[in-house]
Amino acid sequence: MSLDVAAIRRGCPNSEVKGFRHLCGAELDHFRKTAAADGVLTVACTQQAAQFSDEAGERADAISFVNIRETAGWSRDGARAGAKMAALLASAAIPAPDYPLVTLSSEGVILIYGRDEAAIEAGRLLADHLDVTVMLKQLDDTVLPTATVFPVVKGTIRSATGHFGAFELVIDDYARPRPSSRDRFVLDPPRSGVTSRCDVILDLSGDLPLFPAHDLRDGYLRADTKDPAAVLRAVLTARDLVGSFDKPKYVDVAPALCAHSRSKRTGCHRCLDLCPTGAITPVGDHVAIDPNICAGCGQCAAACPTSAVSYTLPPADAQLQKIRAMLLAYREAGGANAVLLFHDSPHGTPLIDALARHGDGLPANVLPFAVNELTQLGLEAIVGAFAYGVSAVRFLLRTKPRHDVTGLSQTIAMAEAILGGLGFAGRRLATIETDDPDALGEHLTDIGTLTAVATPATFRTVGKRRDLLRFALSELHRLAPQAVDVIALPQGAPVGAITVDTDGCTLCLSCVSACPTGALRDDPERPVLKFIEDACVQCGLCESTCPEKVISLKPQIDFRAARAPATIIKEEEPALCVRCGTPFGVKSTIDRIAAKLEGRHWMYPAGDRRIEALRMCADCRVIVMSEQQFDPFKGVPERTPPRTTDDYLRQREGKD
Repeated sequence: MSLDVAAIRRGCPNSEVKGFRHLCGAELDHFRKTAAADGVLTVACTQQAAQFSDEAGERADAISFVNIRETAGWSRDGARAGAKMAALLASAAIPAPDYPLVTLSSEGVILIYGRDEAAIEAGRLLADHLDVTVMLKQLDDTVLPTATVFPVVKGTIRSATGHFGAFELVIDDYARPRPSSRDRFVLDPPRSGVTSRCDVILDLSGDLPLFPAHDLRDGYLRADTKDPAAVLRAVLTARDLVGSFDKPKYVDVAPALCAHSRSKRTGCHRCLDLCPTGAITPVGDHVAIDPNICAGCGQCAAACPTSAVSYTLPPADAQLQKIRAMLLAYREAGGANAVLLFHDSPHGTPLIDALARHGDGLPANVLPFAVNELTQLGLEAIVGAFAYGVSAVRFLLRTKPRHDVTGLSQTIAMAEAILGGLGFAGRRLATIETDDPDALGEHLTDIGTLTAVATPATFRTVGKRRDLLRFALSELHRLAPQAVDVIALPQGAPVGAITVDTDGCTLCLSCVSACPTGALRDDPERPVLKFIEDACVQCGLCESTCPEKVISLKPQIDFRAARAPATIIKEEEPALCVRCGTPFGVKSTIDRIAAKLEGRHWMYPAGDRRIEALRMCADCRVIVMSEQQFDPFKGVPERTPPRTTDDYLRQREGKD
């Protein structure tokens, strides 16, 4: 392939760039010498990564590898891909932070759930490796084994919970066969509601999966008995599931930031709606995420408006730094009309490789960017990419995704509204849903030329998703073709305002106490309701808490909100204590209460001085009531005493 070393040097000006023809062979000494020196080393070859790591020895951890062959050089546009190579190298040089791990342990206890002899045969294959139990839905026509190598029982799984190493099943119609069975199974009396626990489940029943997004549930294996190869693959996978295994802890949760609930009122539930595995559950005012069940789709973190949930593989700021390095290097190297192609490694990388080896390869302006899951991408990544100078973004998905991608669709819809409002014409965002490399190539070739911002931003940020999004939006607004200040967004957007019917608002300030971000505020000196739009996350707690139901959400982005002071939504005169003059409430509310009670309630006869107590502060009210020797029970209307248990018993016995 062609190497435009001059373009790469322009894109990576702070690095020493060297080009070779056979670095892993005749020129290997050059690598050994460079690897022994201090500093970070990037090698533009993934095919021989194992060889280079072995040669580097203890210095192997200081080396990063990047593929510029299938992603750039092996292309019809390979001779013009120098700027892309610079971009890929610059992005690979950004270190990826470590992420926490979760350890799952299995003792090899497996339940094979089926309907015929295929499950028993799977048990025979696994009996020497795992602690096997086979459970069949029916035993009527099953051939009795001549020796009991493992238990074979009858039962139907009603429900399943848990995770790899700790599954719990509720079984109905459970029965064990008697050892005296001769030509057919003779069963003990069946029982329902039986609880069973195991480390691994091999489901050969052909029924609906026991778990949502079952492909993402570690330790739950499923195969169709009509496909012997699939059954064999599942058996071979199950055989190795003994011992301790580490998996990434994909998300971190900061409960103090969560806007899920306040005072038993539900607010934000975005993550609960999007989680495909059921790993997220409400816990009081916040949510909890079971790391043992979480499969790392990242939709919860991408949708979380407060950054209470954050992704770790990698964190949002580290991901945005790699995007920044890629796009700035691409521009410095002379690249133009950049298209950012987000893809995952299990699906996207083989597709790109196939397109490079057997087709035209990726166009020179298409920059591939691998992520753990497409659904982990938040609005900040898309907005930041356009601020850094990308002209279009594409998301490479499977034809049939492994799990629901609603979260990604919502993110794209919000980004489209923002880009369209700022004057970015054309189809800037789209998904490519294909398993065909040729279809991928055709789509990328048909994107056409779309202009980017004239002078890309260069900001570098560190922090949570919300902080990244706020800054990226301000930069994109500064550089956009149209300087529009307010853009309406789809429902569910993480930013926006509220509308309040001020005629119906009583300034009870329940919304202020419920607001988790301080977007709604009061004033200790006066009855007033203030709103700070920049702090609003559209959680809906104010809307659900308001007793008068006069608050509604207004999803939008106001680019002036970050610099705007608090807006006064409603303000009234305070009620002054008629005895000491201390302000203690809202004057209109006190007047309304007094008007409703005077002469209409036994405690406040018309013309009685007692009504003045309503116009006093709490301290004065107590003093006056004490001075007047007010008896709260005097004058209480006679009421029929409540019926007791003895009254009901006498009535039943005919004595009353």
